[in-house]
Amino acid sequence: MNKTGKRVGIQEIARRAKVSIGTVDRALHGRGRISETTRKKILGIAQRVGYRPNLAARALSVGQSPIRIGVCIPREIHYYFDQLRDGILAEARRFESLGVEILYHPTERLGFREVEKVSEAMKDGIRTLIITPGDPQRLAPIINEAERKDIRVICVDTDAPASRRSSVVCLNVEVGGKLAAELMGKFVSPGSQVAVITGLLQVEAHRKKAESFCGSYSQFCKGGKVLEIVEAHDDEAEAFEKCSTLLERYKSLAGLYVSTGNCLPVCRAIDAHGLSGQIKLITTDMFDEMIPFFEKGTIFASVDGRPFLQGQIAVRMAVDHIVHGSPLPPSHYLTPQIIMRSTLPFLNQVEELSNR
Repeated sequence: MNKTGKRVGIQEIARRAKVSIGTVDRALHGRGRISETTRKKILGIAQRVGYRPNLAARALSVGQSPIRIGVCIPREIHYYFDQLRDGILAEARRFESLGVEILYHPTERLGFREVEKVSEAMKDGIRTLIITPGDPQRLAPIINEAERKDIRVICVDTDAPASRRSSVVCLNVEVGGKLAAELMGKFVSPGSQVAVITGLLQVEAHRKKAESFCGSYSQFCKGGKVLEIVEAHDDEAEAFEKCSTLLERYKSLAGLYVSTGNCLPVCRAIDAHGLSGQIKLITTDMFDEMIPFFEKGTIFASVDGRPFLQGQIAVRMAVDHIVHGSPLPPSHYLTPQIIMRSTLPFLNQVEELSNR
């Protein structure tokens, strides 16, 4: 905007650069041939005047058809995936003027009937597919088929690296696992034995977080040992039962790392055994139902991957690619955030910032 508060358009940039509007358009959107000197001059003027593209006008000018984005993410664990879905929908609402439509084909849980749901979505005339791959090996062929049909596939939360997907938006899981190991090393005594409760090791994010934790723990806890990695398949009843068995089997267990959002049954199992505050519990992500367990000292810390923001970023990238032709980055990794009891009063402020 200029000093009067009015939006500066490409006409004004063209006037200042003494070039045609077409030349400005090519420089701003990376199309056609243009000299590097002219391009840098135009981009410099655009930056100085605070140019912001009018996406709605851009879409209309090229006769943009409705932007249909297919979404295939799990319903369970709803504490986590509801946040991811809400981020997708919130960002899509910002682009309603462009005709953005979200076509929702949820799976019941991670890794369940994913191929069928993706196949359904591909029949809807979608331009982009946002998916959380629970079984990346089975999904790879259909992801590749989507890409061949010019449907750009963006993975969120976890990846399908052997496929030809266009991009992934997720937590830097290796950093997340290492951060959890470092936190655990500060909470427990040297030589302490701990365990990991994860979802499915076939899921890229689950496996890498668990491996990163196990590979790093002894660096932060001298003589420390990870006794076991337990797959709970992101099922609440299974997680409660397997955690209870773990606590009964290993009386010397000093800490637990839950590497997925399925932490509530683990909290309940620890409480049921009268070990709240004794077992150092580090969880993943953050939702309201976890707050009482922070307050009573069951949860010591959580490593948050910000699923709401992941959903926002995925939609923003998809729209920018379709409207402007902006290339999709192969990956967009988020830095994990540490949540502790002292930071709970600020959670709403963080959420408000991510909603802007």
